[in-house]
Amino acid sequence: MAKTHPKITARAKRVRRIRKKIIGDSVQPRLRVFKSNKHIYAQIIDDSAGKTLASMSTVEKGFTKSEARDKTANAKQVGILLAEAAKTAGVTTVVFDRGGYIYHGRVKALSEGAREGGLQF
Repeated sequence: MAKTHPKITARAKRVRRIRKKIIGDSVQPRLRVFKSNKHIYAQIIDDSAGKTLASMSTVEKGFTKSEARDKTANAKQVGILLAEAAKTAGVTTVVFDRGGYIYHGRVKALSEGAREGGLQF
């Protein structure tokens, strides 16, 4: 069996624990966040249908990096663009799934950007 870093396994446990409580449906889908060292990804998921309604990340073509070259500023920009994509998909309210990360830094910036864009949590 492959060895895994304790930080990764602890985050996986947190994700499973959070997913027991947070469920997205067609009325209020789930906004899921994943972050790597360089990029941040967010998608709006309808769990009842098993479909992704909208997504945005720092690697997509529609994304333009901020002038500050700051990962936090890029995360906020992703949140704003995700809110615009959600509006075109007909989504106005979501349940926030922070993906086992602390609500701090890039995760917080993404959620604030989504709120600025018009999504309600």
